[in-house]
Amino acid sequence: MPLYETTFIARQDIAPSEVDKLADHYTNIIGEMGGKVVKREYWGLRSLAYIIKKSRKGHYIMLGIDAPFEAIKEVQRLISINEDIIREMTVRVEEITDEPSVIMNQTSKDASPYTGANNEIESEIEE
Repeated sequence: MPLYETTFIARQDIAPSEVDKLADHYTNIIGEMGGKVVKREYWGLRSLAYIIKKSRKGHYIMLGIDAPFEAIKEVQRLISINEDIIREMTVRVEEITDEPSVIMNQTSKDASPYTGANNEIESEIEE
């Protein structure tokens, strides 16, 4: 089956437990339609780059999914109906690794989410 990564942002005023319930709900739907969630990460309450639907922050959740396209399409439809979710993006990927994502590995605020912290190169430059 094809592999997908779905990331959605839930409103800032709902509790993290409610965000988990949303993720559980979509995980169950994917399971009912013949797929499975291989990876699930809660990235926490993070600031948005710009205001979306009067929100300055949002709860980020990423799901690594191994499912048929029909299941993905149904989850996207349900996410678009849900008023607690302010943004969603699904991309098809070649593989889903067991390692934590770059966002989860980020240890310092100055590290770029695209390259990660790389202190080895900085120490070589200083020498």
